[in-house]
Amino acid sequence: MANLRQGSIHLFRFAGIDLFLHWSWFLVAAFEISDRAKSYSSLSWNVLEYLALFLIVTLHEYGHALACRQVGGTSNQIVLWPLGGVAYVNPPPRPGPTLWSIAAGPLVNVALLIILSILGMVNRSLGWAETMPNAHALLRSVWLINLVLLIFNMLPIYPLDGGQILRSLLWFAVGRARSLMVATIIGFVGVAGFIILALRIHSVWFGVLSVFVLANCWRGLRQAQALSRILKSPRRDGFTCPSCKAAPPVGNFWICDQCRKLFDTFQTQAVCPNCAGRFAATACLDCGRFRPMSEWIVPTPPQPLLS
Repeated sequence: MANLRQGSIHLFRFAGIDLFLHWSWFLVAAFEISDRAKSYSSLSWNVLEYLALFLIVTLHEYGHALACRQVGGTSNQIVLWPLGGVAYVNPPPRPGPTLWSIAAGPLVNVALLIILSILGMVNRSLGWAETMPNAHALLRSVWLINLVLLIFNMLPIYPLDGGQILRSLLWFAVGRARSLMVATIIGFVGVAGFIILALRIHSVWFGVLSVFVLANCWRGLRQAQALSRILKSPRRDGFTCPSCKAAPPVGNFWICDQCRKLFDTFQTQAVCPNCAGRFAATACLDCGRFRPMSEWIVPTPPQPLLS
């Protein structure tokens, strides 16, 4: 999902998190607004409806990001695009923090659903349907949009929130690698369902969504396979992660940013043996943090002097 940043516009920075908007969002917004032009008496209400969608998705992604920070993880970027939003979260590599970081997004929609339902009751008691039909229709549409987003996100299909919540729950029972493997396999089944639905209702959106889910399931499957190999590998003596204190695995698990070849960065002191590329920081495969190689080295305890 990192390529979503390409072609994105930086909107603002709030709470230390940068919000980006992909350029394609404007094209889809123009299409959706014009397609629903007959829903209100004025096009400005259609614009307000789409801005409400923008706000709901933004709050949802901020829920992910802030929850991740709350449990000691890192998150400083959110990208909004036509299929929703992506919060770049990196929680501690444990099932509990990961579960909270993912579940917080849908919980924002639950809170919004309660607020919008209360406003709906006020709407009916004040008779907005007759006195303010546009405001009445807008509130109903926003309530429905939020509900649909909540239900859709909770589908147990990786990488949707429901699929990632399922993965986090399985993590407690079967471990980090196997839980991701199971979640991605279920995700492939979901992809098949999306493709069938796209063909049956002739929906371009479900077709695009199928491609997005398929790409992320494939990436998740390869990540699960890599995690399985890492967990089975012996650990290198003399080095520990400065953040999580885990010893690095022995093997070619690091990818050179320049030549894209795999190598063991601890064997070569953060220098790629293929292209001689040198790296200022080394990633921990357990917690994902980047720290200089010098901070990984475990100091040798002083030897006692013999008298």
